[in-house]
Amino acid sequence: MAPVMQTIEENKLFTDLHYRFDYVCKFVGFGPEDIEAIHNSASVLAPLVPTVVDLVYVKLFSFDVTKKVFLVRNDQFKGEMEKTLDELSDTKSEQIKFRKDMLSKYLVKLVTADYSSKGFINYLDWVGKIHTAKAGNKDIIVDYIHCNALFGYVSDVILGAIAKCDQLSEEQRVKTILAFNKLFWIQNDLFAKYYVDDDCRHGVNTEKCCPVSGQTGTSGGCCFAQQQSKQ
Repeated sequence: MAPVMQTIEENKLFTDLHYRFDYVCKFVGFGPEDIEAIHNSASVLAPLVPTVVDLVYVKLFSFDVTKKVFLVRNDQFKGEMEKTLDELSDTKSEQIKFRKDMLSKYLVKLVTADYSSKGFINYLDWVGKIHTAKAGNKDIIVDYIHCNALFGYVSDVILGAIAKCDQLSEEQRVKTILAFNKLFWIQNDLFAKYYVDDDCRHGVNTEKCCPVSGQTGTSGGCCFAQQQSKQ
């Protein structure tokens, strides 16, 4: 028997964050059982966070195109910055240690947070937003291709760790892997929303603007907006 078709207020998907989050959760089937599986894995996964974080930065430092992002100052970091790629170290640079701490806190939040909390949903959205100039720093724009690739890598590392975890039963491992897979796609959507122009196409944002930098028109040196105008 076919499921009952639900009616979605399309414009709200682009104007109401929590409505959007709820829709994507329903679509991928992320519910209480998944949240329970994630929470139940906290004691097993939390000790692995430092290892996961180190692996992430080893990967990011494996390509110049992702490593060079860290030559731009994070607004919250007040210490000394390296000036060249050769000076950057994934184990010694103070700003990298600062960023690793932020990533560690993010991963811990994923396994401990209240998923019904609007504050947590806002946090997941903020994580996506800060990789674009829309968070306020016009110097920080991470191209989506790198964000998407990193999600693929992080999911591989975490899901692989769960699959090999003897502290969870086979049933628990399956449920936890499925739950995290859904969660990563939900978080990925909250990245993608800042890179695509869905809101403009649906008339929510009627100004001709760059979805990444937030600049309107093609003036002001926005290479992203200039590229759009040529299409």
